[in-house]
Amino acid sequence: MKNPRNLLWLIPLLIWLTSPLWKPSLTAFLEPRGDFNLGQPVVAGKDEQHFVMDEIVITITNQGREEWKITAEQAHTGDSDRQLGLVMVHALYKGKDEPVIIISDRGSYFIDERHLTLKDNVVVRKPVAGKELRTDLLHYYDALKMLISPAPVVITGPGFSLRAGRMDYDLAANGYEFSNRVKLEL
Repeated sequence: MKNPRNLLWLIPLLIWLTSPLWKPSLTAFLEPRGDFNLGQPVVAGKDEQHFVMDEIVITITNQGREEWKITAEQAHTGDSDRQLGLVMVHALYKGKDEPVIIISDRGSYFIDERHLTLKDNVVVRKPVAGKELRTDLLHYYDALKMLISPAPVVITGPGFSLRAGRMDYDLAANGYEFSNRVKLEL
């Protein structure tokens, strides 16, 4: 043969013919070793996202109308990503008659249940009526439109002061219910 380039086609043919000899050892060498999931937690169900945020705003609407505007200096996920822990909470309820302002040191918001829990130095103000409520624990259930305080409450207003061991307040009907040693001073 005059030109050795014409023999180049023999190289792929030789590789193909000898592949049964070298292919098993090459695939065994290139096979991945170890457990890819080692060190990763096994999560049943959907993946959760956990976070910490500064300056969060939560709005709760009813029939397209904004009812609540809840702001917090800091928010973080709780036991799940459907629960928010809140720090330095300021909430504004835009009711039918007058706005209600609520502040507290800490709180939690359960997204699926639309349940707001406020703790530590909770103050509820009705500025137009001049009323103020103080307690250490307050729950708001959006489905019921109820503010519930299982802890003792103190309500002050123009010309009266009320102390009670428990309070339920229906925002829709604007009605209070007190229990556990109610004391009213006029």
